[in-house]
Amino acid sequence: MLYILVLTVAILGLFAVLTLRSNEKKRYSWLQFYAQGKDAGFSFKEIELLRRVAINVELKDPSTLFTSETQLDRCIRAILQKNQITGEDRDKETQDFLARLYEYRKKIEFDNPRQKKGITSTRQIAEDQKIRLLIDGAGVYDSRLLRNSDRFLTVSNPEGPRLPVQFSWKGRRLSVYFWRRNDAGYVFDTYVLDEVRAGGSPLLQLAHSDSLFRTQKRRSIRAKTRKSAYLYLPQGEESPEKVEVKPGLRCIIEDLSDGGCAVTIGGKAAVGLPVKVQFEIDGEPVVMTGVVKSSDYDEGKNRSLLHIQANPLSLVTRNRILAEVFGVQVESYAESPKEDEEPTSPPKN
Repeated sequence: MLYILVLTVAILGLFAVLTLRSNEKKRYSWLQFYAQGKDAGFSFKEIELLRRVAINVELKDPSTLFTSETQLDRCIRAILQKNQITGEDRDKETQDFLARLYEYRKKIEFDNPRQKKGITSTRQIAEDQKIRLLIDGAGVYDSRLLRNSDRFLTVSNPEGPRLPVQFSWKGRRLSVYFWRRNDAGYVFDTYVLDEVRAGGSPLLQLAHSDSLFRTQKRRSIRAKTRKSAYLYLPQGEESPEKVEVKPGLRCIIEDLSDGGCAVTIGGKAAVGLPVKVQFEIDGEPVVMTGVVKSSDYDEGKNRSLLHIQANPLSLVTRNRILAEVFGVQVESYAESPKEDEEPTSPPKN
């Protein structure tokens, strides 16, 4: 009797385990996967390819590639590896598919709560934030937030157009604009409480505001880098992505996106200057043309950080840059600048 009871319990236990495993397998629906892929804007053929890739990279839950940056990166890397082996990496259809994947990858990151979190008060602005002051009838001035206290904002002496000898900042109403890193642009109206001196330097004290207006949001994902590059001035009507054989002005790319880059050079460069940046990704040259939108000059080091807005890129170049930005390259041969390597100065305009 005891033997029969033990055997019965064992059979029931085995049945329960098999039932649970069966339910786990049934829990995931490929129909749901196809529905999510369709909602994401992919064709049936592309969704089927993503399904096979998800299986090959052994995603426990294949649908996470539509919601997780990490899981989608794994799939993109697998696709790039396959394309490299089959030689399909230059096909127009392949590049179009990759472009949609990268756009969707950006959407996932921008939809992440950490990217959506903004600020609503000047009390939340981080110290050392660069700001611009706009004064009606006077112009735009550059400054920096030195201290953010409960009572007021202390900013550095504004630099910009020459002011009349008797000009006084105290009591002036002005608009303040700043770009918050990894967030968006903000603007607010305030007035100058007082002009003070600290350590021999003139400073301004600005009133706080709880009415921050969020303006332009980021459209591109930027990746920090320390990549050697050459800077050129575009010549005439040449092809925008023509590879230069001769070295240009040595510079260092500090951050990179499909919308532009920030480069460090020796000396100064004028805002609005058309430029051409050439660097390498995976051992192959990449060319980006654009315009210097702003320049931060460090007088002590005689260096400038140029913020360059890129002109429209070819599909292949854009995809190569995004693979670098998202870190999904199959192999990377790009070299970092040597410790003793210095950026060089641009030609005078």
